[in-house]
Amino acid sequence: MRREGSRSDNKVSWLNRNVAGMALTSFLSDAGHEMVTAVLPGFLGTIGVAASALGWIEGVSDAASSFVKLGAGWYSDRIGRRKGIVTLGYFLTGSALALFALAVSWPLVLLGRVVSWFGRGIRGPLRDAMLSESVPAEARGKAFGFHRAGDTLGAIAGPLLGMGLLWVLPVEEPSAPFRVIFILSLVPGLASVITFAALVRERRRSADPRLRFWGALRNLPRSYSRFLRGVGLFGMGDFSHTLLILAASTLLTPAFSLVGATRAAMLLYTFRNVLYAAASFPIGALADRIERRKLLAVGYSIGAITAFGTAALFAFNLSSLPALYALFALAGSYIAIEDALEGAIPADLVPIEHRGTAYGLMGTVNGIGDLIASTLVGTLWTAVSPAAAFSAAGALMLLGTGEVARNCRERPR
Repeated sequence: MRREGSRSDNKVSWLNRNVAGMALTSFLSDAGHEMVTAVLPGFLGTIGVAASALGWIEGVSDAASSFVKLGAGWYSDRIGRRKGIVTLGYFLTGSALALFALAVSWPLVLLGRVVSWFGRGIRGPLRDAMLSESVPAEARGKAFGFHRAGDTLGAIAGPLLGMGLLWVLPVEEPSAPFRVIFILSLVPGLASVITFAALVRERRRSADPRLRFWGALRNLPRSYSRFLRGVGLFGMGDFSHTLLILAASTLLTPAFSLVGATRAAMLLYTFRNVLYAAASFPIGALADRIERRKLLAVGYSIGAITAFGTAALFAFNLSSLPALYALFALAGSYIAIEDALEGAIPADLVPIEHRGTAYGLMGTVNGIGDLIASTLVGTLWTAVSPAAAFSAAGALMLLGTGEVARNCRERPR
């Protein structure tokens, strides 16, 4: 019986129907929901919803996404199938945001966002498990890098499309163009469902009806648990890059005015996304040539440098646009490494029959980390100073870097 990922596999087979289909699906899905996300703050203003409500909407939605990942991963290992659940997840994400078109206040916005992010939660770990099973072991880095590039291109195209539609749609009343955009988001959203269903083929596995939830967690290798400790520590400092946009806007306002600083910050974020998309595949390809956990530790260290660099700009009250471009370049680089490698490494450490649980657990750990990180930075920013907030984030990132670096000494299975 041939070992999984044997070198006898065709070395160019990594760019196969599944990999291309998942990349195109993610491009379409991200284009749809990022088109909505980009214009949502403006829409909330037209229906009289306070900006503070957006924070609660985002927080509740992220929680819904994070805490279903582990259950979805375990259940897919138990039944031996993943594609149907992933397809359902893309359908929920691609259709639920259209509910915003009917909203007159925040409850329907919250409902649409929670349902959509619930779909993201159940599909993400299972899709990553399917992607890891679709390519030889020595080509997983390229496959995940290619997929993340497609995903990020959608995140660039979506906001540009949303802003373009706001320019050309007639304004019969303030909320009308936003409602049209929400309905139009169904086009890429449902196209992602059709693409995944039509192009992606599932590798069938035997069901394991005796697999119990806690038993599945106990069956995960110790090396994976130790790896997750590093991921979790880093995640507790890995703040949302919305806060990096806010930092840039705050630093640039004295020199550029509020409107000019906001525009400059959005350009910086677009630059970050372009670099993220461009770097994802080369980083994935590099990860197929060297130890993946070492490269992830390098990426984590770049994340820490990004946080400490932002703290330094606040500490010395510097509003240097070149320095901010350098920080956003670092941010795009480390996110590209993080997303590509965190997707590829679990398959190196966990046997195929437990990968749904493994990817689900990682998704939950990352979700909790995201919540802690953004809350920590936001609270310290307000209570102490921005410099203290980003310094604390950098310290946690360094701890995670050290833990992953120590984990490199353990050989993958």
